[in-house]
Amino acid sequence: MTTATHRSAEQIGRTPTGPRPLPDLGVTREVPLPDVTDTTLSTGLRVLVARRASVPMVELRLRVPFADPDPGHGHPAIAELLSETLLTGTATRDRVAVDDDLAAVGAELGASVDPERLLVHGSGLADGLPVVLDVLADLLTGATHPDHEVARERERLVERIAVARAQPRTIAREALQRVRFGDHPITAEMPTAEAVTAVTAAQVRATHAASLVPRGSTLTLVGDVDPAAATAAVERALGSWTSERTALELAAPPYPTAGDLVLVHRPGSVQSQLRLSGPAVPREDPAYAALQLANLVFGGYFSSRWMENIREDKGYTYGAHSGAEFIPGGAVLGVDTDVASDVTAAALLETRYELGRLSAVPPTAAEIDAARSYAVGSLLISLDNQGGLASTIAGLAAVGLDLDWLRAHPARLHAVTPDEVAEAALRFFAPSGFSGVVVGDADVIGRGVRALGGIA
Repeated sequence: MTTATHRSAEQIGRTPTGPRPLPDLGVTREVPLPDVTDTTLSTGLRVLVARRASVPMVELRLRVPFADPDPGHGHPAIAELLSETLLTGTATRDRVAVDDDLAAVGAELGASVDPERLLVHGSGLADGLPVVLDVLADLLTGATHPDHEVARERERLVERIAVARAQPRTIAREALQRVRFGDHPITAEMPTAEAVTAVTAAQVRATHAASLVPRGSTLTLVGDVDPAAATAAVERALGSWTSERTALELAAPPYPTAGDLVLVHRPGSVQSQLRLSGPAVPREDPAYAALQLANLVFGGYFSSRWMENIREDKGYTYGAHSGAEFIPGGAVLGVDTDVASDVTAAALLETRYELGRLSAVPPTAAEIDAARSYAVGSLLISLDNQGGLASTIAGLAAVGLDLDWLRAHPARLHAVTPDEVAEAALRFFAPSGFSGVVVGDADVIGRGVRALGGIA
């Protein structure tokens, strides 16, 4: 009879001579990226199709540039209501019929909007693509934005805005955007409740007709489809979606400049939001791969220096993150964390310390190798499903890149040298290069953070 025994994880991980050695990382598995057919229809709509037959589904992303043509006249509020009511009915389908027709082929569609673009996104069974495209065409050419639906969504949107604007993250985001970009339209990520209340259904319908146009827009399909057949199906279904206008791209905002952090008073807050920002470079820049690795070492993943300092060592926060945010014409670097009011000054001090340390004490070869493995591995994981691949193709296409850039990126990461990472650290992470905001109860945190200097 054998007696069962239990060994702890520590016992399993050790031998009489010491800890068991960890095996070396294996060779990074490559995810084969499909070819993408790229066709521009006579209507001006660009159609990108990739076959990824892992499951019998198809992912859809329609990106329409949707910049404000006349800032100051309510476009953000109108655009929000347009996206909210786009699927609420057409001349031939009411809201229920739209949902029923999509559900019959295992599909769903949704819409969202921001200062740059309106996005229609969804998925469905690959065999049901003709139905999905037919519904999409009906929405694009015949959405009626009924008065009662606009009124209902207007009330809901006003309520959501009131809730969102009471949240510290929203307050911090809006304050940061103003510091970064001033009054540029890119800052209009959420309309005011007053602007939404003033929107009429007629304005929504007029904006749909004027701005939701195919020329300059891109439709991406990824799934278990034949690219040639899918492109032909798009041409048949969306051929009636026409306009002489071209979708309006958002103009590039000014790059943020270095300066003092702005202290934003939020009375009664028990937490503070630290939001720092500086210039970065877009994906196509030769320095991007080195910046990506330097960022990971600083705060881009859980094993980063900053996370180790203010979470693991000092317990100031549950999470801290840094990363590039892509904007028209470039990119900006963001450094974000939330901390308790009583450790705000200490967390800001440690954040500046880690920024300075990255510049003065460059990442080691071991830190770079770990960051590189994470960067390549997470990239491949993100592309291992139809939805991730569709979003990536659509996102790259919006900035003039394609899957060839993506195929070459792991090699670019592997080619980065420690000297190049050190140069990126000095160029992008020097504390003197940042601006930003600190949101919290100024009566509680003001004296401490001002004592550190660099607070407006």
